[in-house]
Amino acid sequence: MGQQKLSIAKDPETRKHFLKHLLHDIEAIEKMIEMDLFEKDITRIGAEQEFCLVDNHFKPSKNATEVLQIIDDDHFTSELAKYNLEINLDAFEASPDCLSNIEKQLRELLLRAEKAAASLDEKIILTGILPSIDFRAVQMEYMTPKERYMALAEILCELRGEDFELNITGVDELILDHSNILFEACNTSFQCHLQINPDHFADMYNWAQMISGPILSVSANSPLLLGKQLWAETRIPLFQQSIDTRGKLFNFREREQRVTFGNRWITGFADVFKNDIARHTLLFSTEIENDSLDELNKGEIPKLKALQLHNGTIYKWNRPCYGITNGIPHMRIENRYIPSGPTESDEVANLALWVGLMNNMPDKFAGNWEKHSFEDAKENFYKAAMWGIQSGMVWEGSHLSAKRLMLEKLIPISREGLKKLKVEENDIDRYLSIIEKRATKHLTGSRWTVKSYRVLKEKLGREESATAITAIMHNRRKAGKPVCNWKLASHDELSGINIRYDVVSNVMSTDLITVDENDLAELVLKIMEWRNIRHLPVESSKGILKGIITKNRLIRYLSNEKNDPLSIAADVMERDPVVTSPNEDIKFAMLLMLDKKISCLPVVENDRLVGIITDNDTGEIWEKMKKSE
Repeated sequence: MGQQKLSIAKDPETRKHFLKHLLHDIEAIEKMIEMDLFEKDITRIGAEQEFCLVDNHFKPSKNATEVLQIIDDDHFTSELAKYNLEINLDAFEASPDCLSNIEKQLRELLLRAEKAAASLDEKIILTGILPSIDFRAVQMEYMTPKERYMALAEILCELRGEDFELNITGVDELILDHSNILFEACNTSFQCHLQINPDHFADMYNWAQMISGPILSVSANSPLLLGKQLWAETRIPLFQQSIDTRGKLFNFREREQRVTFGNRWITGFADVFKNDIARHTLLFSTEIENDSLDELNKGEIPKLKALQLHNGTIYKWNRPCYGITNGIPHMRIENRYIPSGPTESDEVANLALWVGLMNNMPDKFAGNWEKHSFEDAKENFYKAAMWGIQSGMVWEGSHLSAKRLMLEKLIPISREGLKKLKVEENDIDRYLSIIEKRATKHLTGSRWTVKSYRVLKEKLGREESATAITAIMHNRRKAGKPVCNWKLASHDELSGINIRYDVVSNVMSTDLITVDENDLAELVLKIMEWRNIRHLPVESSKGILKGIITKNRLIRYLSNEKNDPLSIAADVMERDPVVTSPNEDIKFAMLLMLDKKISCLPVVENDRLVGIITDNDTGEIWEKMKKSE
């Protein structure tokens, strides 16, 4: 959504004029197809690189605008959050060295970004979701202060009518409400573009849908969010849920999300746009001076500004795009599901796999989509997002593992497709061997991250492990090897990593055992003995913190014969305990515990218990803080 002068589409007069332009843009597309104006018989390949900025503690930065100013290059642009930037690479015509040229430009531009970031003592990270992201990074203070982002946030929140909800279940669960759209900014991708011959657009788009699941399975790279192990490619549910405008009031209606895989095979280029106009409400309008049909009748090529703007607010995983190059209109497909990172070589390997497959669709599919199940393709996509290379696929009615499908069928198809484009044989071998190794070794970016994270968690906390993974990913990328050749992370790599312990949320325990205020006191003691814990928070049935019980206090109470043996937790607990918030400075929390002479400090947000820190925690953190100074 690159347009800057936007207005929310509320004013009836403005809205109806913009909608008129939108309808005329659709008519203009159909006329240009009839007049055979779209460019043919040329293949251009492009990409957009989204990446993260982190400070010297590998936590999300707030300096993207400053870094962008230092870079001073039109290839770069801002993104929704202050810790993200995007590179728009040049479009390259298919040629023997097109893929290596794309990688060369990508490396050169990333190096420019690295130098700019280094001047502020910061670094860049290529990853689908930054592992070290915490709750602070999804607050409004991290939103890039631009009118278009503010307008997007306002209209999506208004359409939603209630808090956004995240409900993602993998090995762990992430279930929460959130009041803004900043979770969308956690997603960074390597978006791939391919120009399509207009005579074959419907077939090519449907084929792009069909191969999405298998490609995603071998390129997944985003298994962690807020320290939780979720889907192999958590970007998929996170993006869909973080800007889902469908509130609970419409739970009986089948309303399509703005982030979508689609719901059927298409019949033509204009067909996709018509469906989107019918299904999705207009978010923005902008002033449009020239009518597209008038321009076309004058012999000019229209920019289709209304359609471009509306299309930019519907986030299909395979998105059809209209563009103009050297005064000639073209059609292309934008692949939006491939994640950023973990290395430049990995990203271009993903691009090569996709381009090769797109350029070699088997003839039996052309015009025969009614014989193939769209639901199978969609199911493959979401299974790949959940399980990655470990998933199973339905392919032409047969059930295959993602690994087998990739190695036995799709890599050979892609290889022949790249040969048809006359790509250099050495480049074909280099990039597709990366894909082959990932599949053979079951070592995608996602699997490396999960396995390494589990190794680190044997000795580190959740927050520490997530930050350490981010640092190690950065170091591995700089070493130059693709992820299929990475060893698992080890504790030996932590010595040079400067982890910051600054707020309570960095160190608090969140996997809590609690009791209800009406639970039997004797049961509370048994739970403390069973779990070998000294402090137990007491909650109401609605999760409100009511008090804290210490083991010594409870033993003394129950040993007193004067007290009722059927006493409940509310009779024993210390009411109105000293508490802190997750965003409180950790040093202040430590001093508070010393001053109040308490060994347990509940962490509360909106009266609800979200964590706890004990004197054991603070002792360990104090030693780590001293070592890092």
